[in-house]
Amino acid sequence: MNRVLRVGGMVPLTTLDYPGRLACVLFCQGCAWRCRYCHNPQLIPPRGSDELPWAQVLEFLQRRRGLLDAVVFSGGEPTLQDSLAEAMAQVRAMGFAIGLHSAGIKPEAFARVLPGTDWVGFDVKALAEDGQAVTGVRGSGQANWRSLDYLLASGVDYECRTTVHWHLIDPLRLITLARRLNALGVKRFVVQLVRTARMLDAQLPSASAQSLLPELWGTLHALFPVFEVRD
Repeated sequence: MNRVLRVGGMVPLTTLDYPGRLACVLFCQGCAWRCRYCHNPQLIPPRGSDELPWAQVLEFLQRRRGLLDAVVFSGGEPTLQDSLAEAMAQVRAMGFAIGLHSAGIKPEAFARVLPGTDWVGFDVKALAEDGQAVTGVRGSGQANWRSLDYLLASGVDYECRTTVHWHLIDPLRLITLARRLNALGVKRFVVQLVRTARMLDAQLPSASAQSLLPELWGTLHALFPVFEVRD
């Protein structure tokens, strides 16, 4: 590998980040977007102060063979690293299933690594026309939804999820987003209620919850075979 994967942190064991599997999560360093509610801002810079050597990560995973089912490459945005595909292949060779958390920041890079994945947790940031209000980057919404098209065409197992801060998306926009996903054939949709304890944008109110709305969740439930709210 010409350049090893930059890993800014790790969760050794989780049952939440790859449905139905015991997994380890690797948080890849670096992100090109500046999502206002981001709760891992230390992962945004291309280099981090707490990076784990890739050889150390591989040694850890070697010891976990037979104990873990899967390894999830999360971020940051893992697909921005050219070394991701080879890192995935190394981990797969150990016998682990490969999960990916991504927002498809660069659609072509996202498409290139899809064949090396078994499951993708795909972050739909907002409606395509609203993406910049969340990410701070022009054109991000269009890139996000183009990557979603690649995912849906790939045949890879997935879930789509949208992180909700009610000052950035209101219930009607969320329903519109969900209907667009439904029209594309999305079968599994998750709403993640934002963690407000630490956010990149200190100007965002820490109180995001609305006393919503059984009717909102009922509307979304009706659109998908699998729908879930996580907080």
